[in-house]
Amino acid sequence: MRRAIALAARAVGSTSPNPPVGCVVLDVAGHIAGEGFTAPAGGPHAEVTALRAAGERARAGTAVTTLEPCIHAGRTPPCTRALMDAGVARVIYALEDPVPGHGDGGSTLRTAGIDVEAGLLEAEAARGNEAWLTAVRRGRPFVTWKYAASLDGRVAARDGSSRWITGVESRADGHRLRAESDAVVVGSGTMELDDPHLAVRDAEVLRQPLRVVVDTRARTPAAARVLDDAAPTLIAVADDADARHLEGHAELARLPRAAEGLDLLALLRALYERDVRSVLLEGGPRLAGSFLAAGLVDRVVAYMAPALIGGGGAPALAGLGAPSIDAAWRLRLDEVTRLGPDLRLVARVIDAST
Repeated sequence: MRRAIALAARAVGSTSPNPPVGCVVLDVAGHIAGEGFTAPAGGPHAEVTALRAAGERARAGTAVTTLEPCIHAGRTPPCTRALMDAGVARVIYALEDPVPGHGDGGSTLRTAGIDVEAGLLEAEAARGNEAWLTAVRRGRPFVTWKYAASLDGRVAARDGSSRWITGVESRADGHRLRAESDAVVVGSGTMELDDPHLAVRDAEVLRQPLRVVVDTRARTPAAARVLDDAAPTLIAVADDADARHLEGHAELARLPRAAEGLDLLALLRALYERDVRSVLLEGGPRLAGSFLAAGLVDRVVAYMAPALIGGGGAPALAGLGAPSIDAAWRLRLDEVTRLGPDLRLVARVIDAST
């Protein structure tokens, strides 16, 4: 199962709206006969790839997979049928399928006379698939807020300069996060200040993530770097914004206004409808503050550089903030890693309610 979980990790960022799944097929003697992971949407699922690799060695063998095999026929046939046709004697999976109408793969296999075991290394498999699982359960993409800051929590100096606070190792890891995400989101302030490109560099990627600019008043210029053909781009603007200069340069999403800026939940739901299941929030302090205040941040990845910027520098988080210590957003610190001279911190929001 740990091998299957490792295989699933190789599919992260390329399978949406399908989940990244890994599968290992053992022959009757318990030796690995085939393995695979989910192909991009429309391609074979992990079980099918592993069964094809195993061939006749799968007969009377065991399939070990990270997610309950599907029973529905979409762009590909159901995996339960493939397992039955291959003649496997046993199926072991880690996670129940949470999609309404997609479960019952286990019971279907049992009815066919196959021995089924569920729940093996469930927590490990769930952590590796947390973006897809969260998106399915909440009806909106899983949101990771990523930022780089000095030890005193500044993301830019007084003159607005921010390149580069962290070292090359942290920047490369940030591109790895982009490669694992379906969409990268920034705000109009970051667009004006940095004119970012937002495409993945220096990391393996099967497809570039969707570049999203939250631009209430449609101030993104038609010559912005994010509007080139390196990756698809969506500009989210207010219903009443004049965005004629952007037509033909990028896809436009017209959204209702909120108290400040756009309705961010409406944005995430629109992205979900576009098959986006994971979002990397790279916007500046104001956009991050808005996402956090709306309860729309699931995970935080912070790169902390051993530098001090001091007064006048931009803080990592802006907005109204917590009115008291008791009202502070509490996180669970899950990972602390050295990356060159920097620290990489990964924390998750506790008891997120949305």
